[in-house]
Amino acid sequence: MTATDPALTALAQGWCALSLLHGRIESHIERALEAKHNLSAREYSLLDVLSRQHNGEGGHLQMKQVADAVVLSQSATTRLVTRLEDRGLLSRYLCPTDRRGIYTDVSEAGLQLLSEARPTNDTALREALDEAARNPELAPLVRAVEELKVPARTP
Repeated sequence: MTATDPALTALAQGWCALSLLHGRIESHIERALEAKHNLSAREYSLLDVLSRQHNGEGGHLQMKQVADAVVLSQSATTRLVTRLEDRGLLSRYLCPTDRRGIYTDVSEAGLQLLSEARPTNDTALREALDEAARNPELAPLVRAVEELKVPARTP
């Protein structure tokens, strides 16, 4: 295939449309969360992921798993965890069975903020999707997102 191959061009255009949809959704959610809760979209995502942990086997996530879940590098995730810890929204402690492992738990304040921010996140997501659906290039992607039958995210 050459760079001007129609299949490659269509693939690139599809990827650009998907990237555009993602960017619009993320920026809309970011503005809403920042304005109402002084919380970034990444911070919200991290609190959400960590709030789904549980005690017992397989209940806590390693930092690499957290990084994968919030789509950040491990170092960026560590910096994000530190910022939220400094705000009193989560805490870290050593794994009782492996002293090299560090667990992170959402504090009561973090759970409260997450609870308050969840409707804002959900409303902003719906608004961003509705707006994108009016764009003929993005409408098929919006429909695909809306039709996905994905179970609730668990770590």
